[in-house]
Amino acid sequence: MDNGIHDKLLVPEGKEVSDLKERVYDESKKIWRVALPGIIARVASFGTIIVTQSFIGHISSVDLAGYALVQTLTVRFANGVLIGMSSATETLCGQAYGARQHHMLGVYLQRSWIVDFLTLTLLLPLFIFGAPLFQLLGQEESIARSAGYISWWFIPMIYNFVFTLTMQMYLQAQQKNSIVAWISIAQLIIHVPLSWLFVYYLHWGTDGAMGALCISSCLELWYNSILVLLAGYMSNAEVAISAFSICLNINGWEFMICLGFLGAACVRIANELGRGDAKATRFSIKVLIITSVVIGVFFTIICLVLGNTLGFLFTNDVEVANTVSSLSLLLAISVLLNSIYPVLSGVAVGAGLQGTVAIINLCCFYLIGIPVGALLGYVANLEVKGIWIGMNIGVLTQSLALSYMAWKTDWDEQVKIASERLQRWYLKSSDENGNNGHA
Repeated sequence: MDNGIHDKLLVPEGKEVSDLKERVYDESKKIWRVALPGIIARVASFGTIIVTQSFIGHISSVDLAGYALVQTLTVRFANGVLIGMSSATETLCGQAYGARQHHMLGVYLQRSWIVDFLTLTLLLPLFIFGAPLFQLLGQEESIARSAGYISWWFIPMIYNFVFTLTMQMYLQAQQKNSIVAWISIAQLIIHVPLSWLFVYYLHWGTDGAMGALCISSCLELWYNSILVLLAGYMSNAEVAISAFSICLNINGWEFMICLGFLGAACVRIANELGRGDAKATRFSIKVLIITSVVIGVFFTIICLVLGNTLGFLFTNDVEVANTVSSLSLLLAISVLLNSIYPVLSGVAVGAGLQGTVAIINLCCFYLIGIPVGALLGYVANLEVKGIWIGMNIGVLTQSLALSYMAWKTDWDEQVKIASERLQRWYLKSSDENGNNGHA
């Protein structure tokens, strides 16, 4: 009799089910230990940007459009570049922790600070010369001037990214990122009354709102940016940019939850590969995807139910709010797609496959999503809806490609590659050097 069949006959069916439940429970605990602090930190941190947008939206519709351009174009671009530059830190720290090479974690963190700081400094002209840049891209002069002024206010905040991104990856790899969550909560709690004080009590207007954002950030994706830029060429650019950016920021806020799972996926996959356990890696991927999709379905339902009222949280302009309402279905679809591809991206980053993910993103977003969005928006006259449909098609294509990649990956081979990678970057600790000298 085949040994596998013989083993199954010896184990009662109820016992197999019980063992599976226990494995899922244990894996879920490991996932949530990393994901929950990451979710809280990202939701609270991104919440300060949402709160600032809400205050500015009730001050001036032009400034709302200007803020939308800066936040979704240059800020997301800079943030996206830094995330990409820091992804190797996430992979190496996760795998080093799994392999118990603890002394290497600080080395990887310090290297990431140097690289990210220099990279961000090279991007600084995008913020210094914001007004002429947006005018060159064809935006309305009043919106471009407002965006250029707001760009200056964002400079202190973007340098904060250098440390917050890398520190979160460093702590996440060790499953010690709860402190980041508490700091982000404190940041949001302080930011709301501070914004009210500066905007309404002291009557500092947009300066007050941006000043509050800079102060609270001391406490603490390029793709969407192009779509907002395209919205700026619509017949009513002010309404189009404002409504689209409101929807993208709601989508982005929910996406912070998904980024928590991305971080958890990266840590769990990196840890298991570092330990040399391919079977545990595959099991973790399954639990991660199922958990994230369930949460995505929940928030999709919320977007459908509250779609008619979301816009008024950010503006008094009825036309903008109605445009947001008309986009609520597309917003719900985006939220659902958010629950899939971040986890798969995290799986790839945990395995050190960033290059493959980058190629998939470029093809799906820039060769499919943006051209389809531009075609539907301008040729088919669907305007903002057409742009967003194109965006969702790009994300759907990306999700399918990443799913195929995860399915076809030989995780036993990835275990060997992870071991070779860690040995290549390994430096002996002081204890090891001391022992060798004594010998």
